Amino acid sequence: MNAEIALLSLDNPVFHTYLIAACIMILKLMFQPWMTVVRMMKVGGGFRSPEDLKKTPLNPKPQAGQLEVNEYVDRSRRLNLNDLESIPGFLVAGFLFVLVGPPLLLAQILIWTYVGSRAVHFIAYTTAQIHDIRAFCWTWSSLSVIGMAGYSLVQVL
Repeated sequence: MNAEIALLSLDNPVFHTYLIAACIMILKLMFQPWMTVVRMMKVGGGFRSPEDLKKTPLNPKPQAGQLEVNEYVDRSRRLNLNDLESIPGFLVAGFLFVLVGPPLLLAQILIWTYVGSRAVHFIAYTTAQIHDIRAFCWTWSSLSVIGMAGYSLVQVL
């Protein structure tokens, strides 16, 4: 990389790539709970806390069954938990990766493999695909993060 380009500058194509991908993943992380809320409102259930059974403008006809697990709502919750397990690691590993100045092609491959595999994982999970398909997608995202962290570690040793 050109020594005159600051690592944390939009002039650095590796940082630029990471910044776009990180923004996409943060938006995914923040919108997933909204999907859960929409699903809860659509079915009028899948609530979790006893106080959710109080009559409110958003829950005008509370019923005891609203606290039962609703698969439609819970699927979205599980997606959110999966994001919470994966995306923070990507954000940290990706940032450290930028700091060690990797080759642009390697950065693009690892970063976009992560984003792409998470997008396909989302589709696979929302359409209730078998575990093997979801695991395949997860594996590529995990290997991408491991690759970024491993590369960064080797560079600083």
